[in-house]
Amino acid sequence: MLNPMRRFNVAASASSLYCPDAFISPLEIDDAVARALAEDLGRAGDITSVATVPEDAQARAIVVARAAGRIAGLPLVEAVMRRLAPDAQIVPHARDGDAVARKTALMTITGNARAVLAAERTALNFAGHLSGIATATASLVDKLKGTNTRLVCTRKTTPGLRALQKYAVRCGGGFNHRFGLDDAVLIKDNHIAVAGGIRAALERATSVVGHLVKIEIEVDTIDQLREVLDTGLADVLLVDNFSVPMLKEAVALVGGRMVIEASGGITHDNAADIAATGVDYVSSGAITHSAPNLDIALDIEV
Repeated sequence: MLNPMRRFNVAASASSLYCPDAFISPLEIDDAVARALAEDLGRAGDITSVATVPEDAQARAIVVARAAGRIAGLPLVEAVMRRLAPDAQIVPHARDGDAVARKTALMTITGNARAVLAAERTALNFAGHLSGIATATASLVDKLKGTNTRLVCTRKTTPGLRALQKYAVRCGGGFNHRFGLDDAVLIKDNHIAVAGGIRAALERATSVVGHLVKIEIEVDTIDQLREVLDTGLADVLLVDNFSVPMLKEAVALVGGRMVIEASGGITHDNAADIAATGVDYVSSGAITHSAPNLDIALDIEV
């Protein structure tokens, strides 16, 4: 009998499933997996598998990338499988952060067939979604090559999945902005309006927050940028929807005194030009809220 693994590109077993340049708390994984399985299994579990598959049947399954991309979410695949099939043998062939070709085998799972089938969709939902984010991130990061500009994500994430999605961004070579409102001060246009102006907002912020808390402020015009510079109270400047000529002017005016983050309308078509202006960061919400799934499947060998 031919080895079924010959249909796929198979690397040597990976020593770890996690991206070497990122961290995700096991508590986040456990919580996400428990909620997802509870949602899918419902009250009676996988009645289809119980009705059609003998209780003691064994299955050998291969998780495979059907499209080229950047991988994220394999620790969740393992966690889902372990939750329903604790005795399963799991052999990884890739790890999060790997760039893989089409038809690459990512993991081989051998265990109780009912459990593998019940876990399949939840495991693939995690892997496809997070790998899609990692792939979208890697594609945009590639546009920044040759510059010192970093790509960061935003808080435009799916409720309940932020830590996982931000981990996927790291798997794609991007960096994380704030995880939550308590990470840093980010003064936006509505804060400025309510506070009574740029100086008033910055003076109040510096009087309230601790010395380790960074203060970032959003500006929409060059005049607002000049006003921020005059105060000398901000650490980071968020320039929103600036054109490339405006970004060049902003970088020249700041002269390295503050970190500059460009935001709004960052695309594959303009990312390189924006980075070439000398901004320190570009931020994108699209890499988390609009990334398409990467096609990842589970094939059972019989």
